[in-house]
Amino acid sequence: MLLHGHGANASTWYRQAAGVGKCRPVYAVETIDDPGGGVQRRVVAGSGDAAAWLEEVLAGLGLERVHLVGLSYGGWLALNQAVYGGRRLASVTLVDPGGLERVPLRFMVGLLAALFAMRAPLSWRPVLYRLLAEWALVERPEIMAPVLVAARGFRPDRSPARRFGDEELARVAVPVQLLVGARSRMVRPAGVVGRARRLLPVRHAEVVAGVGHAVPLEVPELVNDRVLAFAEWCSGR
Repeated sequence: MLLHGHGANASTWYRQAAGVGKCRPVYAVETIDDPGGGVQRRVVAGSGDAAAWLEEVLAGLGLERVHLVGLSYGGWLALNQAVYGGRRLASVTLVDPGGLERVPLRFMVGLLAALFAMRAPLSWRPVLYRLLAEWALVERPEIMAPVLVAARGFRPDRSPARRFGDEELARVAVPVQLLVGARSRMVRPAGVVGRARRLLPVRHAEVVAGVGHAVPLEVPELVNDRVLAFAEWCSGR
């Protein structure tokens, strides 16, 4: 099951749906508090509510032993599920996730810079992408169009991804895989990997060279390979 980042939607996993889906069933969920096809009827008040929502989704789909993969805020939701509602989980893959450290100011500044850069001529965008490490500048227009509409008109009723405490992370019992971009503005790769290895049952951690925050879109084959290999390892251990 794939959980996308803040303000995005399930279509951002199209490269994983195509690649991972050749080998295993894939569910890409449009997450709560984000623009999408779902109808939200009540406010999610914290970690317990977020875990209860995802538990309802898994139960409704009849899924057990799920390999949960989350990017950015979706990574926070995946980690939150492992902390507060992990009974249906077989493993968790965290991709440049929230929750292991506070969201830095440079991430928000980078998002604003990327929004301004989206107004630049198309011929400039590859250069701006290399400068800002922001994949949205060169992503397919049909993927980015709904994300940009949401950025202009949708206001989620939730706070930024909070940092989990040491005692919370110590509750995680399922195997964890961590993939972070070396050029990410969301995390400090060395600090995040170090804290995860110290407090979580990490079986594989990798800092992907030359890659920013949008790891699954920038290096989809690598992410697909890591997700499938980790699922196979967890299934056979």
